[in-house]
Amino acid sequence: MIVGGDHLGKITKKLQYEGIKEIIHVSGRKARMSQKEIPSHVNLDLVLTDFINHEFSAAIKKKANKQNIPIYFSKRSWCSIYAVLEKTEILNNHTKHKKEAFILT
Repeated sequence: MIVGGDHLGKITKKLQYEGIKEIIHVSGRKARMSQKEIPSHVNLDLVLTDFINHEFSAAIKKKANKQNIPIYFSKRSWCSIYAVLEKTEILNNHTKHKKEAFILT
């Protein structure tokens, strides 16, 4: 689940390429969004820090902790998102092999 940002643009396609099958995006613009529960099948929460207010961020963090869902914070840039997701081991290994192949040629 990604929280923050009005539009994700190409980020969703890049995440799908990395093997993430379902992406739930919550912009956080509407006040009622902080009252909703995080769906039970969510594996990870990613909060885009440059597009969310502190109050909503705190509410999401509290709910994620309550449901034992790991929560990570990142800027909206792909480099920042990728760096955070790389630490979670949620990404496919195919990109790692591609990088190795690229270095060898």
